[in-house]
Amino acid sequence: MRRRHHAYREIVAAAVGGVLALTTLTAAHAVPAPLTDPAEAAAIADQLGDKRTAGIYYQDERLVVAVTDQAAAETVRSTGAAAEVVPHSAAELSSAKAELDQLAGIPNTAWSIDPSSNRVNVKIYDGVSDVDRTRIEKAVSGFGDAVDITEHSGKIESTAYAMRGGLGIVSNFTSGGTSWTRTCSAGFNVQNSSGKKYMLTAGHCMEGGAVTWRRRSGDVPLGRAIDWAYGNDVNQSDYGVVEYSNSDVAPYGTIQYRDGSEGQISRSASAFDGEKVKRVGTMSQDLVGMVLATDATVTYSDGTTLRHMIEASNCTVHGDSGGPLFSGETALGINSGGSYADQPCGDSDSQADRSSFYEPVYKVLSWEGLKVY
Repeated sequence: MRRRHHAYREIVAAAVGGVLALTTLTAAHAVPAPLTDPAEAAAIADQLGDKRTAGIYYQDERLVVAVTDQAAAETVRSTGAAAEVVPHSAAELSSAKAELDQLAGIPNTAWSIDPSSNRVNVKIYDGVSDVDRTRIEKAVSGFGDAVDITEHSGKIESTAYAMRGGLGIVSNFTSGGTSWTRTCSAGFNVQNSSGKKYMLTAGHCMEGGAVTWRRRSGDVPLGRAIDWAYGNDVNQSDYGVVEYSNSDVAPYGTIQYRDGSEGQISRSASAFDGEKVKRVGTMSQDLVGMVLATDATVTYSDGTTLRHMIEASNCTVHGDSGGPLFSGETALGINSGGSYADQPCGDSDSQADRSSFYEPVYKVLSWEGLKVY
């Protein structure tokens, strides 16, 4: 019994000795303090290289370095940072993103490298065509599960207030002791040689003192007219130039259709007889028309005579004044007026003899030193 007891004591002593030895060994090789400096983590990743690492991210408030092999993981852990072994390297993910970046700008899409999921995340929002979806899928088809494509509702827009050709504009003014509100349409967004943005619209919209303008939708301030003419200049023209002064407004080089879709405007030119044209305004649109004349003289019911106007078969109604006439991406004219302006119109207008008149855009741009974009 005594020998057994001694043996038990020897085992306990050995166990205690073992614990002490283990404790002493741990104290000699202390666990490094958690790494908290992202710059240091980035330096470690740079040292390992983009084929052995895959990005840095936070998880549970601790820095994690994604790596592609166990040896790299041990190196990272020895510095106090957490390591996660993943299948795709930073080089591979960057290559996939580079393929996407080669695509022409596709509205309502976004993509980025997400180190926490070890993938390139591609987000497709509303309004992306099937053709563009296919382009995206084809561009990354060789990268397998390194790319994750997901669909999301809504559209991506700048937080600035968008302003496009065809949208409604309003101005409050006092004339003859009476307060008025005038509604017109934005024509084309243009800029000078320094990139300063302006909006073209109809000059008669400025009559009576309507010179400070707001966007009709949302009542967003836009700016003030700096120049306009309505039959009172040497050319007997009808155009106005509004200088944008609200930094929260983003003037785009596009026109907006009634369904909310957009069309790019990239150039201006003179119209030619028989050219197929479209017209958009805040009150209506007529997307099926043609140029009837390119140098028309017209006298309105108020007695104002305008010269060198474009006449087109498109219908127009009150409130559409200033709206754009265009063909494809080419800016042609600024709506001035038309017949049957108090009658509804649309793509299937029933009035075969309707016509409308437009100030040629290319002339205004030349006179004012501006250009479309």
